[in-house]
Order: sequence, then C-alpha cells, then structure tokens
Amino acid sequence: MKAFLILEDGTVFTGTSIGANKEVISEIVFNTSMTGYLEVLTDPSYAGQAVTMTYPLIGNYGICRADMESLKCWHDGFIVRELSRVPSNFRSEYSIQQFLIENDIPGISGIDTRALTKILREKGTMNGMITTNENYDLSVIIPRIKEFKAKKVVEKVTCKEKQVLKGSGYKVALMDFGAKKNIARSLNERGCEVTIYPALTTAEEILSANPDGIMLSNGPGDPKECVSIIREVKKLYDSNVPIFAICLGHQLMALATGADTHKLKYGHRGANHPVKDLQTGRVYISSQNHGYVVDEATLDPQIAKPAFINVNDKTNEGLSYIGKNIFTVQFHPEACAGPQDTDYLFDRFIDMMGGAK
Repeated sequence: MKAFLILEDGTVFTGTSIGANKEVISEIVFNTSMTGYLEVLTDPSYAGQAVTMTYPLIGNYGICRADMESLKCWHDGFIVRELSRVPSNFRSEYSIQQFLIENDIPGISGIDTRALTKILREKGTMNGMITTNENYDLSVIIPRIKEFKAKKVVEKVTCKEKQVLKGSGYKVALMDFGAKKNIARSLNERGCEVTIYPALTTAEEILSANPDGIMLSNGPGDPKECVSIIREVKKLYDSNVPIFAICLGHQLMALATGADTHKLKYGHRGANHPVKDLQTGRVYISSQNHGYVVDEATLDPQIAKPAFINVNDKTNEGLSYIGKNIFTVQFHPEACAGPQDTDYLFDRFIDMMGGAK
C-alpha cells in the first residue's frame, strides 16, 4: 500500500506503508544509529515524535523482547529506507513489521531518508504527517501539521505506581520521567535497591524513604513544560542527598536552579556523539537522544559549572554542582545497544553515596 510523508514545509515523500494502517501527525526527527533500532523504538524519550532511521536497512536482526527499554513502543511513527522482512538472528522472536503492528505504530519505507535528513538538518526539525490517503489536500493538511504539539508526554510515559528492584546495597530513588530500563538495571547490577517513582511524586515522599541517592531519569518533551516537577526537583536539590541525573533529568535540575534551556535546530539522536570531560580532557563516544539543551550562558557559577561539552557543536553535555553531591549529564551512560564508554558514571554515583558496600 502506498504511503506519504508530508512535511509542514510542503515537501512530500512517497513510499510504502509499514506497521499499522493509520494516519498520524508528529514531530519528525532522525537517529543516526546503525544498530539498536529496538532500543530506539522502546525509548520513552521519543513519545510525541516519529523517528527517521538514517541507516538504510532496518530490521535485519529482528526483534528480541529482552532488548526492549520499556514495555511498549512510544513512537508516533517510524520512517526507514528499507525494512527487512526476513530477520536473520538466533535471538530473533519475530519481525519488526509484526512489532510495529502489535504496537499500533504506523510507518513508511522506501523513501530517500538521506534527503529527508538533509532537509531536517538544513531547515530544522519540523512536524509531518504519515498517511495512506492518496487524495490529500495540502491546503487543508499543512495548517493541521503546523498546529501539532506534543503535550504532557512525561505524564504519558511514566510508571503508574511505585516499583522496587531489590538489592543489598544502597537505596536509590529513581524518578521515572520516561526512564529506560537500563538505568535501573545499571544501578541494580551494582547492588543498589532501586525504587522507581512516578514522575509526579512529591519530593517529601521520596525524602521520607531516606534514600542513599536519587536518580533523575531521561524523558520526552520540552523540559519547561514540567513546571510542577521542576518545583519538586528544587526541593531534592536543597536536600543533602546525592543526585545523578540523565538527559531530561539534567535539564530539569538546571531549570530548578535558575538556568535556562532552549531547543536545538535538529537535536542529537544517535550512538556516535563525542563528549569531552572538561576535568580530564578525555573524549568519550556517547549515545544521545534530545532536542533541548541547557544554555551555559545562563548558569550561575556559584551553583553549577560545565562538566562535559559536545565536541561537535560545543553545547553543554553535563554539569557539576558546587558544594553539592550532584552531577548531571545530557548523554546516556546506560546506553544499549551502546556505546558503553561512560557507564563508569554509575560507579561515580556509587562513590558519591559512600563507596562500595
């Protein structure tokens, strides 16, 4: 069946429908990873977005549920050059086409994803529609596309009730703003007992449990929309509990302490982003998925200082908080399918809580 990707600037790509047969309007973004498409599909940070994979063949090693970063797919849509119909992998349970249908995710294949990515890089991230309706009217559709804005996506993806992963070591409270499973797993593998809290949990409830450390997770959307969460994060900052924050959590901590954030032209999404540790000068390759960034010019030097920087565009990739056991990063040290160059940051968090038990 024919499918069409219509961008808000009027550009139309024609391809083949994949996944669920339904129409969707979403923000169109791109990811440059060569592997890890299942982890991308199940990353809650993509809620409210349709993702273009720049690697030309997607789905060739199938679907293995053990690799999922959450219980379902959160994308609005999936855009690929070529979708592999016959996976080849001893771990594969079924095809990516079946997975998309199972998760009610529409998509389009057979389009020039390189040309699409160039448009998004040159003009910036924009909204678009995936449709199988051949009788579309651009004069009617374009205004609808331009009006789209993903709202309350953190509330959509967060867990509904508190969960506990038992461990014999430090007690860590994980704020779930759209947390990937591997954050809790990375802590649990280091012996931590991880209690996962819904995003709207109050700081008072978290602190009353006397955690040894607090983890602020990744998540989707514009951080400035999380007004009530930012107020609670400020209370956590004011406590003396060690805090480690990733991605959206990093942005929320910055906003809670008086800094500002802004939207990037087309964001950082992929598994090959170089970041530099400003203390050691060492460069690491990182996995990233974000459209917003902390504005270093708005930092109060008495509150926080830059700890990591993006080697490509010099944007902020991490902060260290003055006089506090708090550090935050924009990239993903828990990355799966990788790279795992920066998973040592979980060990640093363990040291902040008092070292190995």
